[in-house]
Amino acid sequence: MPGQRKRKRQRQRELADLSGEADRFGPDAGRWELRYTTEDESEWQAELRRLRAEEPGLDWDVVRLDMLCGRSTHPTTYRLSVFTPHPAPEEHPAAPLTAPTET
Repeated sequence: MPGQRKRKRQRQRELADLSGEADRFGPDAGRWELRYTTEDESEWQAELRRLRAEEPGLDWDVVRLDMLCGRSTHPTTYRLSVFTPHPAPEEHPAAPLTAPTET
């Protein structure tokens, strides 16, 4: 079938990308920190514009934008979360192997 090899390679690349993303954003790597939440879509859009203007160097790969769809009893909620990696453990210098001499 024409194009089957190309589709198969594309699926393999997509799966490889997803597994790398799971390692990068997995529970062992850090946590998602909620930065902003609102029920008003216009406030949501204004916050996104402000964030783009004030933090131009922000890595948008670590930003999660959620829209929790509302029902009759719960309004729609808009959330912005940023992935915060766990701090790297500090390495302490090795202690000297010889005991200090008294003088």
